[in-house]
Amino acid sequence: MDNEIRRELRLLKGYAIVVTALLGTISLAAFRQASQKQKFTEIDVERINVVEKDGKLRMVISNRDRSIGPIYKGKPFGYAGGTRPGIIFFNDEGTENGGLTFDGKREADGTYHSQSGFSFDQFNQDQVLYLQYNDRNGRRNMGLTIADRADTDIYDLVAERDSIMKAVPEGPARTAAIQKWAAPRNGVPLVAQRVYVGRDVSKAALVNLSDRNGKTRIRMMVDSLGAPSLEFLDETGKVTSRLPEK
Repeated sequence: MDNEIRRELRLLKGYAIVVTALLGTISLAAFRQASQKQKFTEIDVERINVVEKDGKLRMVISNRDRSIGPIYKGKPFGYAGGTRPGIIFFNDEGTENGGLTFDGKREADGTYHSQSGFSFDQFNQDQVLYLQYNDRNGRRNMGLTIADRADTDIYDLVAERDSIMKAVPEGPARTAAIQKWAAPRNGVPLVAQRVYVGRDVSKAALVNLSDRNGKTRIRMMVDSLGAPSLEFLDETGKVTSRLPEK
């Protein structure tokens, strides 16, 4: 009996040694594999998160369903994800600061829509430099926009808007409250287009230069028929001078 017990103990000890050695080998192989650069010929993926060592997002590449909503210092706000296939960029604080998005499809009735945009955001704000293409069943425009935005934190702005939407019932009162929310603050608009270079829905090529309130003051254009013009406008939008004169 004693010999049998000793034999079983030796077997158990040998088994423990073998298992320990195998686990050590697997762990070492996994460590080496994780620390080495991997190369793939082709990969199918629904989303890729590029993160810093502390876990902060730097870039998200995703399809529509797994796309991310707005993020401010690592916290979601504004609206849920699932609407922006493409690439979203984040700054050192984990706040969204631009991206590349795109979509497009033909509907059952034969109409279609398509759009894409490449944008860069003001710090803790929304886009101020962006390249966009929009097409609604052939009614299309595309161009480069440079804009000014108020030095107001976008997280606070969205929180103000959301509180209005929750507290004020739908109707004229809510409309008035939202208009007040969107109005200039201390004389500064929340957003003002300053430069636009592109092609509008009338098939005209144009350059618009605007004042700090977003009012176009100089318009250079070649219309859809090839006629060139240069217009100067006042702050109300009235043309004060034009070349060639009509």
